[in-house]
Amino acid sequence: MSRVGAGFAGIFELYRLRSRSLGYSTKVFEAEGDIGGVWWRNCYPGARVDSVVTVYEFSDEKVWRDWSWSEIYPGWKELRRYFQHVDEKLHVRKDIVFNRKVVSAKWNADNDRWLVTSQDGFVVSARFFLLCVGNTSKIYITDIPRLDRFRGACHHTARWPQLEEGIDLHGKRVAVIGTGASGVQVIQNVGPCASSLTVYQRTPNIAFPMRQKSIDDDASATMKYDVYSLIFRRLKQTSEIPPHPVGAKRSSLEASYFDTFNLPNVDLIDLAQDPIIEITANGILTADGHERVFDVIIFATGFDAMTGGITQIDIEGTDGIFYLRQMGERYANVLGNDDRQIPQLVFHLWTRRPDRIFEWANVHCEYFTVYFQNLLTTSWTKELQGEWINACIKDTMEKTLTRIEPLLEAEEEWQNEVSESMSSRLLSTPTSVLMGKNIPGKVSEPLSYVGGIPKYIELCRKKMENGFEGFS
Repeated sequence: MSRVGAGFAGIFELYRLRSRSLGYSTKVFEAEGDIGGVWWRNCYPGARVDSVVTVYEFSDEKVWRDWSWSEIYPGWKELRRYFQHVDEKLHVRKDIVFNRKVVSAKWNADNDRWLVTSQDGFVVSARFFLLCVGNTSKIYITDIPRLDRFRGACHHTARWPQLEEGIDLHGKRVAVIGTGASGVQVIQNVGPCASSLTVYQRTPNIAFPMRQKSIDDDASATMKYDVYSLIFRRLKQTSEIPPHPVGAKRSSLEASYFDTFNLPNVDLIDLAQDPIIEITANGILTADGHERVFDVIIFATGFDAMTGGITQIDIEGTDGIFYLRQMGERYANVLGNDDRQIPQLVFHLWTRRPDRIFEWANVHCEYFTVYFQNLLTTSWTKELQGEWINACIKDTMEKTLTRIEPLLEAEEEWQNEVSESMSSRLLSTPTSVLMGKNIPGKVSEPLSYVGGIPKYIELCRKKMENGFEGFS
């Protein structure tokens, strides 16, 4: 088996599929230089997880038994140490090929196998092809004219230079474009040290206080078993009128984000009033005719989420068509896992599966009263989907089948289920990631299932009990 990606999902699938109970031969191709997925890339100033850490780790006791976190919301350096610990316990690195980016996959109907090709020309033949590339592997940079003219430094938060000493922003004139989750973290860290900070904002962020806490070993152990008290807190926001319903877009956790805008060296530009016209050699020109001069421009503009990581790969299905190039009209699958005309290719964390909305819920779990039996944690939703995928693979192998793929009617049934789950929710805001609206030109349609984890588990269970109903 071949899989792409060595983050939470890729590591989980690698470990379970090669375990004694399954015992399959499997290799992982990872485009970056080490394990950790997004946390190998996330090293910008202030980068840290914004979910309570007990919902952001593997559930395997071998991993958490002797691991202690130092903070409730750990930073990127500690998350990298955690992934090294994971490898010490699960020994995954030996089956991962690093610095190998997959660029295409072609279905070979003669032997019912995938031919997977990387950017260096390496080709592997695989019975199953699992894509564990995550939601945020393809960055998005706003299409601003003449960006290449800028003579200073320019970085996207998700492509921050891998330097141990980081980038020195002290005394620099800094621009940050975007106020999403990464933008919040960058702004509150750069504001106090830069000579000037100018923030270009499209939509205000409804951010909650992080209330960071240091934890000792005993507290870390307790956190693994106890559920935090869930108490509604008063929302801090930048304007009297919320830009969208709370929860309709991902809210962030902040430590000093709002206070940063009170510093005398920090300015906020409303892009709804003064959009960016172009990047100049010295800085940024806005519609009001004002050219602001910068040493560094930071793009905190997010990702082509949910679909971008997979649509970067040329995937040629059973009909000989480059499948994902044809997906401008719709994204079809069954239970967020499998697509018709591309047999034995499994999308881990693809569109129309439930985990994305539950990542958002976990961000806010300190502020809303929810029933935890209706939530699965950020990393555990990946494990839930992974177990269903593994059961399907095992069933296919035991029955000595050479090919399995979803039926058209099953895809349509799941599409209707997802659309129905979104129809009564407040999630179709003008720039909603869950509707694909954050990327200009991207088809807007429901990209996540929000009908609840219990119902999703039941739907998966029924498909499995009925011999993977909906697949041929």
